[in-house]
Amino acid sequence: MSEKYSHVIVIGVDGAGGWFKEAETPNFDRIFEKGAVTYNALSSKPTVSAECWGSMLIGVGPEVHKLTNRRVSVLPYPLLSKHPSVFRRIRRAYPKAELGSYCDWNPITKGIVERFIGVSHATARDKELTPVICDYIRNKKPDFLFIHFDSTDGAGHKYGYGTENHIKAICDVDKLIGDVYNAAEKAGIAGDTLFMVIADHGGTNPGDGKGGSHGGWTDEEKYVTFAVKGKSVRNTEIKEMNIRDLAAIILYALGIKAPKFDEKGWTSQVPEGLFIGYEGVYRDISHLTGAAPRISKEHHKSELI
Repeated sequence: MSEKYSHVIVIGVDGAGGWFKEAETPNFDRIFEKGAVTYNALSSKPTVSAECWGSMLIGVGPEVHKLTNRRVSVLPYPLLSKHPSVFRRIRRAYPKAELGSYCDWNPITKGIVERFIGVSHATARDKELTPVICDYIRNKKPDFLFIHFDSTDGAGHKYGYGTENHIKAICDVDKLIGDVYNAAEKAGIAGDTLFMVIADHGGTNPGDGKGGSHGGWTDEEKYVTFAVKGKSVRNTEIKEMNIRDLAAIILYALGIKAPKFDEKGWTSQVPEGLFIGYEGVYRDISHLTGAAPRISKEHHKSELI
């Protein structure tokens, strides 16, 4: 086990895909200048929010967690599921930990994070939610905090993903990312925080003025941004990663042993070369994700959601 972190903060940027590299993001660039970044992390299939955020926060594929947008909107995640979220795993390891889930899209908190395990939460639009998040960080110094911003996905649906308006939405969220990081600095915890930004999926741009969609398996939908900064993170480009690996990274950083790798269950892994001192081998799961070959040679039809 490498050096443990006292705090982990994850910012999820819905629908941003890999377009952070196309946007003017001074805060993102500043924060992760000496961290690890990729714009080719592989999403979950289908590239739909519940399937993707579920994979990230539970550490299993959609075929295992079986979450859908409709399901997480109406049903709580089972408290006794054999595939608990990282929130429940952290609560088991650290009964007094301060945990937070602050999401624009509230079904994440309602349908992916277990109830009754002492998770602080709030929901509002991105810009209104951010000051609440910053106050929470300064006052509570959370052990683990998950944040979800949704305005980028809204822009993609309305204007098309990768369009000027979609890119502008990413630029706007960059300011919010900076606000959150600044709050961690003011709270005095930034130096002992693993700080991450991740997208769940990208989307399409039909170019007909009708807006974009996602759910399919085109490169524009399935390759996304992931960035991480921390005291033991290598300054590198991550070569191979699935978004479900977020769960393993969170547990590793907090010093919690991850479940045994199981193709029918936990398939979250720490990417090779991400942490100084980590010597694990990364297993190829492309046969589970439908990603073989790793880089698509043809576009696939996107599914409307």
